[in-house]
Amino acid sequence: MQFNPTIIDHFTNPRNAGEIPNASGVGTVGHPVCGDIVRLYIKVDKKGAEEVISEVKFKTFGCTAAIATSSVATELIKGKTIKDALAIKDQEVADALGGLPPIKMHCSVLAHDAIQAAVADYKKNLGQASMAEKVLQENLKHEEAELHPRKK
Repeated sequence: MQFNPTIIDHFTNPRNAGEIPNASGVGTVGHPVCGDIVRLYIKVDKKGAEEVISEVKFKTFGCTAAIATSSVATELIKGKTIKDALAIKDQEVADALGGLPPIKMHCSVLAHDAIQAAVADYKKNLGQASMAEKVLQENLKHEEAELHPRKK
């Protein structure tokens, strides 16, 4: 499988790898079909009325594309408001890497789901648990749509 230079760069030199002690939110997602697991940590600071992601780190167990999409996702959300981070879609993650092979598009879905899960955990920690269930349901839909058809 051929990967473009941007993907290779994010794989060999991942940005924001690691964990954040006392993170504001931690999202862990994985897909049983491909075996990839992503844990995304966010630190959120209040800037006036806005909630801004001031720091983000990740740990990923997975393939080249899973690590690259995790890395680029951290760059996409760092410094963004929670609202803007939640608006990032899996296609934007793939586009930020210059595209992904079709068989690896599920990795951008995994990165998207990790962002959603980390924000949901942050909101849960603030006593706003309703988002967590919504994110779980969305992630299950993504798993069904993106991964289970590949079992065949």
